[in-house]
Amino acid sequence: MRPAVAYLRTSSAANVGEDKDSHKRQLAAIEAYADRAGLEIVATFYDAAVSGADALDARPGFMDALGHVGEHDVRTIVVETANRFARDLIVQEAGFAKLKEAGIELIAADDPDAFTADTPTAIMVRQILGAVSQFEKASIVAKLKGARDRVKAQRGKCEGRKSHREMRPETVRLAQALRPGRSLRAVAVELEARGHLNERGRPFNPASISAMLSDERTSDLEDKAA
Repeated sequence: MRPAVAYLRTSSAANVGEDKDSHKRQLAAIEAYADRAGLEIVATFYDAAVSGADALDARPGFMDALGHVGEHDVRTIVVETANRFARDLIVQEAGFAKLKEAGIELIAADDPDAFTADTPTAIMVRQILGAVSQFEKASIVAKLKGARDRVKAQRGKCEGRKSHREMRPETVRLAQALRPGRSLRAVAVELEARGHLNERGRPFNPASISAMLSDERTSDLEDKAA
């Protein structure tokens, strides 16, 4: 049986508590689906009184679920319905895309194809999100180039603090390879285990890992724009 985690969410605080059935109903539906699909629910995460329109990174329970799947090599998250994951379609599509990119499968127990169905509305949202992403990438590249050109015009050269990518390329490449499905802290722990430490001989903190990944993404954008 493949391991999976259950993610539950209840919008209203009035539906939270031992005497309420929201938590029990969601978990029962998820476990029933898991039995049929050959999945083993190894952990359950719950966001109580959290709106379905809230961004995923603003949900403590969901962020804990992501940390768990990254640290325990679990690649499946099951929810009762697509709306339990997110009621806002843009949040739903963006969240599903990020999980897919990280190699994590998201399944709705009532309709396993809910997140992959090509409905006209879903297609439109995906196209909008793709256009926004492309615009953001192009804007970053343009701003970086503009800043370099201004510095060169003033100083005749453009040299600043070296990036992580320039100082420790092997560490950056390893961090990038380890990132999918792992929290920043989990990546730092794995780097330490493999002997990759900062200039003071200490483990990298999550902020440094984030900077490494940002360096790598920025470099990729510049290479593609060149």
